[in-house]
Amino acid sequence: MKAILLAGGQGRRLRSITGSLPKPMVPLVGVPVLDRLLDLLRRNGFTDVCMTLCYRPEVIQEHCGDGSSYGVHLKYRIESEPRGTAGGVRACSDFYGREDFLVISGDAACSFDLLGLYRRHQQADAAVTIALYPNAEPLQYGLVLQDRQGLVQHFIEKPDWEHVVTDLVNTGIYIVSPRAMAYVPEDQPFDFAKDLFPLLLAAHEPILGVPMDGYWCDIGTPRAYYRCSLDVLDGRLSPARPDAPDDLPPQIARAGPNRRTVPCRDRAHLMRTVSEAMMEAGADFTDGLHLRDGGWELSIRPDANASALQVEANAPDAAAETAHLLELMERDENQ
Repeated sequence: MKAILLAGGQGRRLRSITGSLPKPMVPLVGVPVLDRLLDLLRRNGFTDVCMTLCYRPEVIQEHCGDGSSYGVHLKYRIESEPRGTAGGVRACSDFYGREDFLVISGDAACSFDLLGLYRRHQQADAAVTIALYPNAEPLQYGLVLQDRQGLVQHFIEKPDWEHVVTDLVNTGIYIVSPRAMAYVPEDQPFDFAKDLFPLLLAAHEPILGVPMDGYWCDIGTPRAYYRCSLDVLDGRLSPARPDAPDDLPPQIARAGPNRRTVPCRDRAHLMRTVSEAMMEAGADFTDGLHLRDGGWELSIRPDANASALQVEANAPDAAAETAHLLELMERDENQ
């Protein structure tokens, strides 16, 4: 199977750690992230790999060679100017041809079942399948909201807490069908999340989202790199969501007749559960989660300063009843 590995990043935010090294070459406990990714690809059956390069390509080419030391066949595409994630992949059309292929970023540590993701994609006949990962602090990522069949309905790019409606983040790992790449123009910058995915949704092309087990960490900042290094030392290959504290706050704190505060262990995860339940009821996700029916309105969103959800309604009974339902959902999540 074929994979395109995006390894052109310079890593400006990691300059204090990488120096002049390309970002994919940053070591995790003595082993470059790129080496770990190539090993992951091989173990999942993706042995035909094309790597897109931009910043200091000669460093990576000299290090990886033809890929034989990793058990893969490795080719390179060098960009003189950054083309964006989708634009860089589009330039590899002679590599992927008419086959479905994997796209993976070269600046993340990962232990996903990529073969399982590939099979899910083929079963669904999707234009693109996105590997999703739950994150309790998702503000720096793009969020993905799916329906009950797993099809993507909304993308929310790097929201503040008031606009978080799920904890599932876009990992930048995709299985892509060639028909999706027909929407990408040649020879101009084009991004998967910002440019291609909205086009696919507008064209009613199915995009499948698959929540993944295992471990994933984008090492794009010094803090994330440090945390990931500790995780590698601790052997965290397939962690569950971080353990929550045993002591929950009081059940429901009242905040006026039309508003309720519902404390919870993981506000992003609870918002995901609520969003999936409310989607079929016609909820609007353009500004948090809103339900409207005639003169009746309800709003649910995470608290910006505490692990809690805020419920607002234009009728006191609606706010109280919704808060009670959220409390029951929180209990179910933690049983």
